[in-house]
Amino acid sequence: MAGRAQPSGPAGSGGGAPGLLPLLLLLLCAAAIIPRGHGQNLVTEDVTVVEGDVATISCRVKNSDDSVIQLLNPNRQTIYFRDFRPLKDSRFQLVNFSNSELRVSLTNVSISDEGRYFCQLYTDPPQEIYTTITVLVPPRNLVIDIEKETAVEGEEIELNCTAMASRPATTIRWFKGNKELTGKSEVERWSDMYTVTSQLLLKVGREDDGVPVICLVDHPAVKDLQTQRYLEVMYKPQVRVSQNYPMQGLTREGEPLELTCTAFGKPQPTDMRWLRVDDEMPQHVVVSGSNLLISNLNKTDNGTYRCEASNAVGKSHADYMLFVYDPPTTIPPPTTTTTTTTTIPTTITDTTATTEPAVHGTSVPPTASTEALPTVQFSNASLAFRPSDSRAGEDGAIRSVDHAVVGGVVAVVVFAMLCLLIILGRYFARHKGTYFTHEAKGADDAADADTAIINAEGGQNNSEEKKEYFI
Repeated sequence: MAGRAQPSGPAGSGGGAPGLLPLLLLLLCAAAIIPRGHGQNLVTEDVTVVEGDVATISCRVKNSDDSVIQLLNPNRQTIYFRDFRPLKDSRFQLVNFSNSELRVSLTNVSISDEGRYFCQLYTDPPQEIYTTITVLVPPRNLVIDIEKETAVEGEEIELNCTAMASRPATTIRWFKGNKELTGKSEVERWSDMYTVTSQLLLKVGREDDGVPVICLVDHPAVKDLQTQRYLEVMYKPQVRVSQNYPMQGLTREGEPLELTCTAFGKPQPTDMRWLRVDDEMPQHVVVSGSNLLISNLNKTDNGTYRCEASNAVGKSHADYMLFVYDPPTTIPPPTTTTTTTTTIPTTITDTTATTEPAVHGTSVPPTASTEALPTVQFSNASLAFRPSDSRAGEDGAIRSVDHAVVGGVVAVVVFAMLCLLIILGRYFARHKGTYFTHEAKGADDAADADTAIINAEGGQNNSEEKKEYFI
């Protein structure tokens, strides 16, 4: 027993022969009074602690018989013997002492405190187990270095995140916004510390401008340790052409057109201009800054109009394709239909000659030649009321009028036939009955047919009354 406890004697006394003898005597006395117990179990647990925190070491005895419990450090120096602390280190403090447990705390833990600590129980035979203290060191610093402070869209930039002096080596994860990215890590060891550097290659676009790139650390000594950098990306303008007027509907001949060009970029576009693709810009087109105005559209304006914008990164454009439609058509007045339908007679009276100028806007004298007048009036009427651009609309209107006339005629015919049928019906109803000839008079009261013939007017009796004389 004394030989088992001997290594802790010099350490517990702090070194030197004078302090060794009392400790040996104390251990001999304790061994003399310790019974030879069996079935006692000495238990402890490993301890993991973050640098600078408090570690608690516990030596426990199951089925205790009041045997002596002792705690030793990795150098096998006695820290506590029962409730007595031979080691002159105030960071060790007694938390609990009883026959079944010795619990000691170690404050302000450092890397030098890491190692095996021994729990001893003086029984016969003596028992000894050890507990391991592991010290975790979080990264000292976390830094993101970016290759370019300002990048241009389409470029590939390099970012590096460094976690310095950690124990154990840390794991670095990358995020762009909420999306996790994959980097390449390298680990360097300096004494008992590890420095980890992770490299990320990132191809940036305009959608990445202002998005944070996050470097996050996975380490058992720390939670939610991260740092971030915001990307600054320059990109070409984004150009859009919008139609202010007409708001809806078609662009028709004779109506105005107004277009507006908007452009966004980084840096903001400073140069913006309008042009007509594959043709010159019409002279009546008015361009004012980002606006293009055509006050009176015609079909010569058909084409593609382009708005170009540029900045320090590059140039972009947006196109607007213009197609001018015919103006809306209307049904011609009824007075104009007489001049554009059937053929015009060769002889026209003075009344026609005096009324035509009011419609066509031309003055014709009353004594004008009746042979030349029809030709002039017909051509004027054609020019005034049948323009070339709306011929299809007038043909549709005339066709609709013809259908209306035919429908009216059919309705009148049907109505006349119905009236005729009603009149005939009433006529036949009034003349319906039984009719008798004069030969049948007097035959109603006869007993049989022979009597009826004799009694009937014009019968044989009557014939006898009639006499004829021949000279």
